[in-house]
Amino acid sequence: MNKNWIKIASVYIGTVIGAGFASGREIVEFFGIYGVKSIFGMVISGLLFSALGSLLLLKIHKNRIENLNELVVNLFGRRFSFIFDTIIGLSLYTGYGVMLSGSGAIFKEELGLSFNIGIMVMVVFTFIVFLFKLEGLSIINTILVPILIVGILFTSIYLNTREGFNFSNIGGVSLTGKGNFISSSLLYFGSNSLIIIIVFSSLLPLIKDKKTAVLGGFTGGAILFLLGLSILLSMLIYYNEVVNLEIPMLKICGSIHTGYRKIYALILWIAIFTTAIANGFGFMSRIGDKNKLLYTALFCISAIPLAKFGFAKLVGIIYPISGIIGFVLMILILIY
Repeated sequence: MNKNWIKIASVYIGTVIGAGFASGREIVEFFGIYGVKSIFGMVISGLLFSALGSLLLLKIHKNRIENLNELVVNLFGRRFSFIFDTIIGLSLYTGYGVMLSGSGAIFKEELGLSFNIGIMVMVVFTFIVFLFKLEGLSIINTILVPILIVGILFTSIYLNTREGFNFSNIGGVSLTGKGNFISSSLLYFGSNSLIIIIVFSSLLPLIKDKKTAVLGGFTGGAILFLLGLSILLSMLIYYNEVVNLEIPMLKICGSIHTGYRKIYALILWIAIFTTAIANGFGFMSRIGDKNKLLYTALFCISAIPLAKFGFAKLVGIIYPISGIIGFVLMILILIY
């Protein structure tokens, strides 16, 4: 049986479950603030990840779309494709910068090393993977994503069994700058839509038939929902202690054991790594093979100044903006 759907699901999960997701920062920003109502918001996001992810993969298979440029030109024509290509390029670039910042934060908080060392380690590792193109992205995600899944599920099951779902934030708030828990869940899906569109548009070699597209998209979306819900349930228990932290999940894992906090820090770094390569892969796939090595190096190095703005600040500013653009673009692609 064709197992490419497993590779597609792994790439899907690895693309979305980056620094903001696995650190808990995104989950606090988009869900946790609404209290128990946020669980329904997570269900909405999970349905969108599964349904729209599958539909997008089916569309790419049906129209034999091989790259992002084909997808954008196919949708908007050459006249407007430049505008959307620019928006997407900026989103990928800033997304990569956020991941570098997340790596710096982990090195500083967990290892007591320089923030800059954390950034440089991520730059070097991602640069190496970029040289291997789609095969590198697929192999890395297939190996690392199962580690992420086990780590996040264990943390949630252990804590909620021990604490008995004793949430510190039940009522939450009714409205925020993102609206309510429904609009916030749509924004959350949207903030990941751009990178999903970009990475999926390069997956045609893996999509052998319709069944592969549906299975890959549905499975990836379902697991993302399960992982998001796991982090959210842990977050609601310790909400008052972690709401203002850059990396809430490290504080939560510390309540299990200081040693486990270190283990989760490694899991979190892996999550950052998988999303960093997804952003970089998407950006570099838009550039021809001529002088590829030079452009890849310039891309990695030029994102360093952006990373120094700080992780929580970048997530709070960039993700909601990307959410609006990504959601609109995803709907347009599926309609047309």
